[in-house]
Amino acid sequence: MERRRAVGIALIVVSACAFGSGPLFAKPVYAAGVDWHVLSAWRFGLGALLAWSWLLASDARRAGLRRLGRRATLVSIGLGVFYTGNSATYYAGLETVSASLAALIVYIYPALVAVVTWRFGQRLEGRRAWAALGLALLGVGLAVGGIPAGTAPPALGLALMIASPVIYTGWIVLSARFAGERPAEDRVDGPATPVEASAPGTDAAVVTAVMIGATATTYWVSALALGREVLPAAIPAAAWPGLIGVGVVATFVAIQTFYAGTRRIGAAQAALVSTVEPIWTIALASVLFGERLGSVQLLGGALIIGGVVLAQTGPSALGRPRAAVRLPDE
Repeated sequence: MERRRAVGIALIVVSACAFGSGPLFAKPVYAAGVDWHVLSAWRFGLGALLAWSWLLASDARRAGLRRLGRRATLVSIGLGVFYTGNSATYYAGLETVSASLAALIVYIYPALVAVVTWRFGQRLEGRRAWAALGLALLGVGLAVGGIPAGTAPPALGLALMIASPVIYTGWIVLSARFAGERPAEDRVDGPATPVEASAPGTDAAVVTAVMIGATATTYWVSALALGREVLPAAIPAAAWPGLIGVGVVATFVAIQTFYAGTRRIGAAQAALVSTVEPIWTIALASVLFGERLGSVQLLGGALIIGGVVLAQTGPSALGRPRAAVRLPDE
């Protein structure tokens, strides 16, 4: 294996594990009495601070910022505001849903993207997209249906968790169209799609920083307007390690390593490597929190990951990998 590809795969593995660590950092924050809204404000606030610091530290990246046109800036801000829908439903649901079950449910989004692109992007060949979605939905059904009696999370928590990948699918398709995706021209690359470095007049690192900044601003403005205890003095000391972890590791590190990795191996292959994300989350949740999935739930997880692999290994999925960068999938 050539060195560039090996480094790319390693970076994507780091990224997937960093993204998958988000719920592991969040659970202790919730236990300390901080809610999902305050957590999200600090998560994206820290992520935006680091992303902009990284952007401004390089002459090349600063030049990319100067090249960003008005339309691209406004669309990036809009996408950043829209992204709060996905992250809010995920982290609100995570208050009552276990990290392991959340990791399985949310990972149906690559299969959802594969089906949505039948209408809005370059479709996968044959019935592959529908088969992938069928496997993923069956897997979610087993994962939720396999919860032992008396231990099921509230229905609202499950509804929020299911809503998250649906909203994220819409965000991915909109991001891809901003990047130049059209039904007759190219395709959406499943979980690795969002704003692409090849988009005319845009730079992925710049657009990502603008979007994260818009997401952070939305959370902070809404938290202050609603009277949330979001200021530093109101944060319990026990919550700070988790807040810093979710902002630095699960946001900044995750995004930067994914961007660097996809530049080396392409978005389609990055999407396949990223399937280690739910496995990482489930394994660590078992070690850290004692969460256990039953055999039926594990079978459901295998079907969900199988759906992702099916959606990403078709002829059209492997034909022309492209570099891409995504915001966090939760």
